Amino acid sequence: MKIIANIVIVIGLSAFIYAVWPDSLIKQAPGVLVPDIPIQINLKVNDGVLIENYLVSKLAEFKLNAKVLSKEYYYFDRGSVVSPLDLALGWGPMSDQTIVDKIDISQSGRWYYWSANPLPIAGNVISDNSANMHIIPADGYVADQLDETIVGQIINLNGYLVKVIGPDGFVWQSSLTRTDRGNGACELFYVTSVSLVQ
Repeated sequence: MKIIANIVIVIGLSAFIYAVWPDSLIKQAPGVLVPDIPIQINLKVNDGVLIENYLVSKLAEFKLNAKVLSKEYYYFDRGSVVSPLDLALGWGPMSDQTIVDKIDISQSGRWYYWSANPLPIAGNVISDNSANMHIIPADGYVADQLDETIVGQIINLNGYLVKVIGPDGFVWQSSLTRTDRGNGACELFYVTSVSLVQ
């Protein structure tokens, strides 16, 4: 009985360490690695898909190359049923390692936070060239690819910005602009394909 208890403890500790241990970090060469802003095409017809009794309606086609600035999993909030992962992503000056190295970046509670003293570039430039994106994987293969992404990588994501409607009146809608701030400013991104750019 004691052996079984010890095995359970070891498995539990291993799972905990795996969950909290940080991913590897990639340091890129200096310079802007993603010069282009995300591409968005708003849709007139909002068709959708069902995920776990949640209706995911497509609002806009969306694709981007971006530097992964931070990565955070969510397991227990209401949105985690469809979106278990947030990625903080950067492009333009926020894909330049020399800039990113001077900024403290974190994620918590579905928010993306940054701070720097002194600022390496203007605050509005940081905000306009980065975003916290709530990721909805289109299938298991996409989810596996997203799991393998590492902070610092340059990745390509394709899919749709969406609105999610769930049971009991739950509504979660993507921002449709990169320049808004505060509550509701994050992108809710249904990702259909993932690839490494670098």
